[in-house]
Amino acid sequence: MDFVLTGFRQEANIRRFAFQRVAGDHSRTEFTVSADMSLLVKHKIPLQELPLLCRALLEDQQQTGPAKAVTFTETDMLVYVNRRSAAKDEADRKRAQHRSPFVKRAKT
Repeated sequence: MDFVLTGFRQEANIRRFAFQRVAGDHSRTEFTVSADMSLLVKHKIPLQELPLLCRALLEDQQQTGPAKAVTFTETDMLVYVNRRSAAKDEADRKRAQHRSPFVKRAKT
């Protein structure tokens, strides 16, 4: 099953993304995911990432049968921010290991 973004609406600080879940038999079921835009700014999550994060939230809840209306909570945002930070730290660590030391050559 796939979730397809069909649009969004914004009321005050809340953005609601509309998704359709497309089943193997091509049937479609409507879902919405709401997110507080002020929390996005607070946690420095780029706006461009929000639709994919909302879709991932629906996909994660697939095992328990996602509710028709879901909220991307501050807790969900903090989990994402912490994962992103850990991935950046790991990439920085690997990059530092692979750098060759700078060797200063003497002038002749």
